Amino acid sequence: MHQAYRADVVIAGGGLAGLAAAYELLDHGLTVLVLDRDTAERLGGLATRSFGGVMFVGTPEQRKLGLRDTPELAWSDWQSFAGFGPGDEWPRRWARTYVERSTELVYDWLSARGVGFLPLVNWAERGLFQPGNSVPRWHIAWGTGFAIVEAVVAALDRHPQRERLELRFGHRVERLLVEAGRVVGCAGVLENGGGAFEVRAEHVVLASGGICGGDLAKVRANWYRPWGQAPATLLNGSHRFADGLLHDEAARHGAALTHLDLQWHYAAGVRSRAAGSPDEGISLVPPRSALWLDARGRRFGPVPLMGYTDTRWVVEQICRTPAGYSWQVLNWRIAIKELAVSGCDYMTAFRHKRKLELVQQVLFGNPKLVRRLIDESEDFVVADSLPELMERMDALSLGGQTIDREGMAADILAYDAQIARGPSYHNDDQLRRIANFRRYKGDRLRTCAFQRIDDPKARPLLAIREHILSRKSLGGLQTDLASRVLAASGEPIPGLYAVGETAGFGGGGIHGKGSLEGTFLGSCVLTARLAARGIAGATV
Repeated sequence: MHQAYRADVVIAGGGLAGLAAAYELLDHGLTVLVLDRDTAERLGGLATRSFGGVMFVGTPEQRKLGLRDTPELAWSDWQSFAGFGPGDEWPRRWARTYVERSTELVYDWLSARGVGFLPLVNWAERGLFQPGNSVPRWHIAWGTGFAIVEAVVAALDRHPQRERLELRFGHRVERLLVEAGRVVGCAGVLENGGGAFEVRAEHVVLASGGICGGDLAKVRANWYRPWGQAPATLLNGSHRFADGLLHDEAARHGAALTHLDLQWHYAAGVRSRAAGSPDEGISLVPPRSALWLDARGRRFGPVPLMGYTDTRWVVEQICRTPAGYSWQVLNWRIAIKELAVSGCDYMTAFRHKRKLELVQQVLFGNPKLVRRLIDESEDFVVADSLPELMERMDALSLGGQTIDREGMAADILAYDAQIARGPSYHNDDQLRRIANFRRYKGDRLRTCAFQRIDDPKARPLLAIREHILSRKSLGGLQTDLASRVLAASGEPIPGLYAVGETAGFGGGGIHGKGSLEGTFLGSCVLTARLAARGIAGATV
């Protein structure tokens, strides 16, 4: 069977970027066909599973907290983490656009569609050796990323031009149709074996995600070479269809494909027995009061690893070790207060908007989450004593590594002894950072007050074996500020657009080498809305 479609615009991908583009295109009276490779129940892509944190600059939530944020400050912070190269003209332009217009084009747009954000703004990626976020900017959507997608889908359903939108699922776009140098449509196959399809359209928008999930071989092939080889164990934290198929197809027609070696990985990936495949993992939010150890149980140093500082640097330190994985050692008291998961499936109070449950977790911890993670993940071990914990860690060691029991015990003893002396005598960088975190009310609520690790009153002890988890492509198809895909010559390819992760979140690499966090979901909406405006202008 061969199916044929026609539309003003065809969008390949039904994630947040594709849906936002569709809404804006309907505003301009265009007919839109969204083709998604997945099932209808999975509409929204990876965004539905995310924690739902978005970076904004100068919001009402920030002002109510007394935070003074400006595009100039955010631009300075962005450049600090990005490390842009001399040829990164379009990534720079997109980054500048984000810090100047994200509140107008993303925050206001989402708010108008019913997305609410928690009043306490979070402070991620503060920086370690250079500035990160100088002020808190990470706005958590009430209901997580699921609520963001839910609101956009609901807005699409009630759009006055809804009859101009068609959604088709199980459609795998494989080819671009090109005539006389212009992209005039796309073609592919149905996932259920029901035949082929072809679409004719004035404009084609690629919104199919990145390369970091569907094919880990592609991640390894594009690994950042200064870090050496990719770890032997690499988990997939991205979408199962994020395989770069349409990146390659666009490049075959002359599109510029840039910075695929710049990828955003997380350091605290663990397996879950609830996962759909052996390579699939979930990303923990690393507890700040845990000790981060290498595969032999020795503390990283001289600068200790910590979450909320510089994720890329943490990943690099772990990748440079022979084993390529790490441990975090903590206790029950730390775990129930600080342990979280970067995903809506586990953060149920956020996901289902249970205010009372959230307040209880802030006040008394979240033992339900910790028990679930222990039950569902083979990477968690629990023990009532340090020798027992090390024995169980050894049973999970990989690649011929063994725990240095004397060294690990000495590292924990030295850290605990610093805490026991009292804050006036703390001379440990992790403790200094914890003190700094706790000065901000948003972090004080979720950070222990100098908790010893081997504390009999805080047992049992926990150790978490953590793997590098592949999450986002920071590179992609190069685009201008109208999201038009550019050829290697710098000229737009007529009829072809790219949004979201497919475009490296804008310009083929809006983040440079490192993200300030919360800029992924935000960039999906930003690039989508500007693409739709560009298409509408070109159509008129």
